[in-house]
Amino acid sequence: MASAMEIGGVTRIRPSSTGAGWGGLAFSRRLSHAFLEAAAVRRAAAGPPPPSDYRGLAVRSVKSSETEGKTMTSLGTSNGPVSPEKVNPAPGLESCELALNPRRKTKIVCTIGPSTNTREMIWKLAEAGMNVARLNMSHGDHKSHQKVIDLVKEYNAQSNGNVIAIMLDTKGPEVRSGDVPQPILLKEGQEFNFTIKRGVTSENTVGVNYDDFVNDVEVGDILLIDGGMMSLAVKSKTADTVTCEVVDGGELKSRRHLNVRGKSANLPSITEKDWEDIKFGVDNKVDFYAVSFVKDAKVIHELKDYLKGCHADIHVVAKIESADSIQNLQSIISASDGAMVARGDLGAELPIEEVPLLQEDIIRRCRSSEKPVIVATNMLESMINHPTPTRAEVSDIAIAVREGADAIMLSGETAHGKYPLKAVKVMHNVALRTESTSASQITQPILANTVQALSDGEFSQSVLSEMFASHATTMANTLGKPIIVFTRTGSMAVLLSHYRPYSTIFAFTNEQRVKQRLALYHGVLPIYMEFSNDAEETFSRAINCLMSVKYLEKGDYVTLVQSGVHSIWRQESTHHIQVRKVQG
Repeated sequence: MASAMEIGGVTRIRPSSTGAGWGGLAFSRRLSHAFLEAAAVRRAAAGPPPPSDYRGLAVRSVKSSETEGKTMTSLGTSNGPVSPEKVNPAPGLESCELALNPRRKTKIVCTIGPSTNTREMIWKLAEAGMNVARLNMSHGDHKSHQKVIDLVKEYNAQSNGNVIAIMLDTKGPEVRSGDVPQPILLKEGQEFNFTIKRGVTSENTVGVNYDDFVNDVEVGDILLIDGGMMSLAVKSKTADTVTCEVVDGGELKSRRHLNVRGKSANLPSITEKDWEDIKFGVDNKVDFYAVSFVKDAKVIHELKDYLKGCHADIHVVAKIESADSIQNLQSIISASDGAMVARGDLGAELPIEEVPLLQEDIIRRCRSSEKPVIVATNMLESMINHPTPTRAEVSDIAIAVREGADAIMLSGETAHGKYPLKAVKVMHNVALRTESTSASQITQPILANTVQALSDGEFSQSVLSEMFASHATTMANTLGKPIIVFTRTGSMAVLLSHYRPYSTIFAFTNEQRVKQRLALYHGVLPIYMEFSNDAEETFSRAINCLMSVKYLEKGDYVTLVQSGVHSIWRQESTHHIQVRKVQG
């Protein structure tokens, strides 16, 4: 049976391994009310804090060691400015690696390209706020991408606990125009042709790389170049040529991306080139694949089966960027490990006014499915060429943060822009400021599973995990203090992230791969630490670790979570939440 004890105004919970005896939603409400009442009592009491000798509450003789040199007042790495000084670990904590300055919760994905593919720039991006390095396989070759992977891994090995995850973004079945010796100026009302004949180029005709292009388009379709920078209306077609009238003109350069509004090309989501790139990712143990132009869940299952056969621990993020993907949105999200709102092609294939509504819907669905979601494309587009953003771009970042995105992404801004570091700093500052005013406005998901029928008289492990993540979040929010979670798989840290606690989730893990993957998740600061066979020793070391860099102080309360199907210190799978007062 589960029991809850009121100890000095703080509740401690010890559930059984089976979960029998839980009162479902009624228990959830009673627990939440108990914590709110306890918080009110603490606030009303003007006297001294409760004695430190309550059993089960105090961490055993936790002491922080002093760092050498000056006291650090400006901490940061992946989530803010970096001080050149480093924090020395407390004695005996050499195996505990800490990233500094956990304030920003929304993560930043940076695309690496010619502007940023050097050792110096990778380091500076990481210090400015990059959490995930994205490799765009539409550009460059394996040699250039290998260089970036090696540099990121070198940074991870040398950094003082900060970690950068690696995301490989497949090219996908893009339809592009052919090479032109010089830009072709398209004028409104002009007749212009696209042909499937290779190597054909003239002032009024250019080739395309897709043999079924003529079959896919119909008279009356609107053809978009570069996501709508130019547009043409289809007037007629022959066996090998499509004749159009220019609606919105501009300069047509080599290998421009082509879309037909409202339609997706009849091409496989994963091409032969993509499979070669995916194997390249397996060989280099990247953390995530971002799969372009996903049409349905079948392609996600196909890729996951391939990765399972390779024994590759790589998560699959589905890019939502086609008309077909919207029709199959829920099944795609369910099959994948996360989603990316790729607004460029999405706004080309669908009416542009639908994109903000789709973004909000995709974020909501991902949060309901406990999957991370990235908002991408044009977030700071003007900063490719200018040192400051437009005010609309600043608002765009703030909206994505308020809607609850796990991460926001920079593409050309950091790949080939003139001001990559300034772009990252702008994104960091806007996200941080928005979070400071919107924490209480982000609604927590409803524990729908808690009112589902019991299976064989007991709750499943997944339901118990959700309940505990919700309760741990309630505790942490009531106390206004962080959550400490110990995990080998990352699953409970991910669940806690889903409930969006106001404070940081310190996720201690003894698996480097898990640490890297958790870099994408909202509010999670992953920390590598070897676990002791003794649970209390591990707890004390973890709190020492946090105290040594002033994340915790004597007298603080913390919510400590042990949980999951894969037990760390217990023979059976159980869930365990404690509220502890840190002792000096």
